[in-house]
This record gives sequence, structure tokens and C-alpha cells, in this order.
Amino acid sequence: MTFSAPPRAGTTIPPSGQHLRGTWRDWLALGLLMFPVLLVAVDNTALTFALPAIAGALRTSGVELLWIVDAYPLVLAGLLVAMGSLGDRIGRRRLLIIGSIGFAAVSAVTAFAPSAAWLIAGRAALGFFGAMLMPSTLSLIRNIFPDPSRRRLAIAIWAAGFSGGAALGPIFGGWLVEQFWWGAVLLVAAPLMLPLLVLGPAFIPESRDPSPGKVDVPSILLSLFTMAPVVFGIKEFATEGPGAAAVGTTAFGLAMGVAFVRRQQRLASPLLDMTLFRNRVFSMAIAANVLALFSFNGFILFLAQHLQLIEGMSPSAAGMAMIPALAATVVAGLAVVPVVRKIRPGFVVAAGLAMSAAGYSLVTFGSGAGGSSLLLAALLILALGVGTAETISNDLILGSAPPEKSGAAAAISETGYEVGALLGTAVLGSILTASYQQNLRLPAGIAEAAPAQGMHAAETLAGAMELAAGLPQPLADAVRQAAGTAFDSGVHITAAIGLVLMATAAVLSAVVLRKVPKAVK
Repeated sequence: MTFSAPPRAGTTIPPSGQHLRGTWRDWLALGLLMFPVLLVAVDNTALTFALPAIAGALRTSGVELLWIVDAYPLVLAGLLVAMGSLGDRIGRRRLLIIGSIGFAAVSAVTAFAPSAAWLIAGRAALGFFGAMLMPSTLSLIRNIFPDPSRRRLAIAIWAAGFSGGAALGPIFGGWLVEQFWWGAVLLVAAPLMLPLLVLGPAFIPESRDPSPGKVDVPSILLSLFTMAPVVFGIKEFATEGPGAAAVGTTAFGLAMGVAFVRRQQRLASPLLDMTLFRNRVFSMAIAANVLALFSFNGFILFLAQHLQLIEGMSPSAAGMAMIPALAATVVAGLAVVPVVRKIRPGFVVAAGLAMSAAGYSLVTFGSGAGGSSLLLAALLILALGVGTAETISNDLILGSAPPEKSGAAAAISETGYEVGALLGTAVLGSILTASYQQNLRLPAGIAEAAPAQGMHAAETLAGAMELAAGLPQPLADAVRQAAGTAFDSGVHITAAIGLVLMATAAVLSAVVLRKVPKAVK
């Protein structure tokens, strides 16, 4: 296959896909697009490993700790579709640059948040600008690489960048927390954005929908009013039970979701083209994304706490322990590209999800005596499965959408990523927290001797370990043992949920995607 130069920066790539060949400029553009991908991935995993330090420094409750994690993906998931559609209209590269500048600036400010409330607010602001980043990168890839074989490789590299950032985050973030303070993990945004901001306008070709419609503000509001109440209701249900707040907010969010769908079906230029979901391949690939990220992020959330707070590892040591598994997603994502030329993509996706289910089965049916070794082995298997499934499912999503709707398709794909990550931490994290609080049995006299510390210990595992650090032996060991037992009870519950979801997704993928043909080139 021969190559030709891409369009000059600032031009629109033809929607008909005439730009089928590429040069080194295409791959350089892809390399620049990896920086925001790395930024988002590093930020998420680095912050997860900073949670124990944040809990100690800001004296957060269990619910606040979850909101620190969830505020970002909650806002981001609600705005991804809107930002993807906006990028189709004003230019995807332009939106990417705006989002990169905003994300870097807000990250630097949020690093110095004086309280949990300010940190949650900063994370929400990051979600606003983060929503501009991810759909732009994936939709630009779709237009830079219209050729299916090169697009598949580019998407594998994109997914590998996301996984590589997730692998780098624990090491870099852990080192920063140990050497400086928890806020340092947010300051990495500025240097990571510099290459994109300096070279991006020259090497990344602009693209947009050649016939964009008007931006529908009510649709944007309806999408936000769908996501936020539903996630809040799920969190309330997991922590407080089926009360009025949980049922009411969930019902309101679902009602807004129905209104959103109906409005999209009536609009001449909808914010979200609902006809995309008529394609069974597109819809099933989205579902696979959501369920895979749901289980993966939920697993990392409790493993990071287990390694640091129960096993006593430092943040950087815990990050190093997880590197083989997180790096496995990179290897799996790249290695699976040629496989779909010999095996139907649907079966490859199903095999990846089944592998993830096998990873969860180790935790569900394994003995507690396995400790961190068992959990890390389970993560390795889970990561291999997720890396395999995500690369091919993303290629199916973009490949089944017309080029002029690549921004919308990429936004939906990214929404699947973020909704899965959000629900993984919100649902599994809430269940884990609720199980810990219900099963914790502190030694007698703790509440009377140290009421404030005892209350904090009853809220979070980090609070219990902080309490134990100030107690004499053997009382300190008794507190640690009680907290570890209560925490592990929730781990088994969440692992069982992940196992069921992954096994179900594997079966559905094999059935629904079975007729997708093998890749021809």
C-alpha cells in the first residue's frame, strides 16, 4: 500500500473517505492525540492511589471519598454526547485544544483544594473540560485513518495509550504522593498538555460535520438531568437502601432519559442520532464497553485500598505491584489486531469478556488466605480480557458509523467508557463501603475512648487504619483485623457482581456479534 500526505491543518477531511492513505504525519498526529489520552488515564489512576492520603489530609467521609472519584466522570458522562456533537459542528481539533487548556488550568488549581468540598467541585470542573478531550481524540482518529486496517491499529494504539496511562499513573502518582503531597498528582496535567498545544495545530488536521445542525440546549440539559440523578440514586440505594431519595432521584433521571430520547427522535438535527442504535453491532459493542469498564474500575478501586491500607504498601509500591496487570491491557490490545483477520470479531470480544469473568471468579471463589497475590493474579487475567475486548469493540463502534457522524459515534463510545467507569466506582464502591460499615466490629471501648476517631473509623477503611496507628498493641492489631475483615466481606460481594456481569456480557457478545465478518485487511 502506498502513502500520500494528509490534508493541511485547518482543512476538513472529506466525509466520503477519499483520504485512504497516510504518511508519517498521520502517525505523528496520532502520537500527539495520545497526550490527552495519557492525561486522563494518569489522572484517574493516580488519584485512586492518592485516596488514602486525601482521606487523611482532608478528613473525608466514605461518601465524600466516593464523590471525589465520581464527580469527574459524572459531569463528563453527562456532557460527552453534547461535546461530541459540538466538535462535529465547530471542529474537533478546535474543541480538543480548548479542552486541553481548560483541563490543565483547572487541574493546577484543584491541586491546592483546602477541603473535600472544594476538591469535589474541582473534579466536577475537570469533567466539563475532560468531556471535550476524549470524543475529539477518537473522532479525529476515525477521520485521519479511514482505511479499516490502519484505523484498527490506530484504535489499538489509542486504547494502549489509555491503558499505558493507567499503568503509569500508580507509579508516578504514588511517587508524587510520597515525595510531595496528594495534590501533586493533579499538577502533571500542564506538562502533559504542552506537546499537543504546541504542535497540534500544525500536525493534526481539522475535521467537522460538513452539514451541521443547530446545538439544541434543551437536549444538553436533558442529558445532564438523566445522568446525574440516576447515578446519585444508585449511590443512595447502595449506601442507604431503597429510601425516598434513592427511588425519587432514580425515577426522575429515568423520566428525563425518556424525554431526551423522544426529543432526539423529533429533532431534524438531534444532539444524539438515535438511529445509530438501530445497528445491533453498534449497540452491543457499546454495552460491552460499559460492562467491561464497570468491572475493571470497580476492581482497581478496592484493590488500591487493599494493597495500601491492609497490606501496608506505600502508594508507589502498590502501583508497581499492579503494573504487570495494567500493562497487560496494552499488550492484549495490540496483539488482538491481527487476530480478527482469522477469528470473527464478535467471538474475540466474547473471549475477552469471558477472560475478565475468569479473573473475577478467582476472587469470588478464592480463599482469603491468597491475600494480595490472589487479587493481583485476578487483576492480570481481568486486564488481559478488558484489553482484548475494548480494542475490537471500539473498532466496531466507529466502523459501523458513517464518517460524518464520527464525532457522535466517538462520543457515544466514550460515554460508554465513562458510564462504565462511573458506575463501577459508584455502584461497586458504594456496595463495598456499605458492606464495610455494616460488618465492622470494633473492639469494646474504642467509641468511648476516642469517639471522633471511632466514628471516622466506622466510615472508611482509611479512618480505621488511622485510628489503629494511635493505639497501643494489641488493641491496634485488633482494630486492623476487624477493619480488614469488614472490608474483605465487601470485596467478595462486589467480585460476585463483576463475575455475573462479565459472564452475561460474554454470552450476549457471542450471540449478537456472531455474524460480523472477519477483517479482510
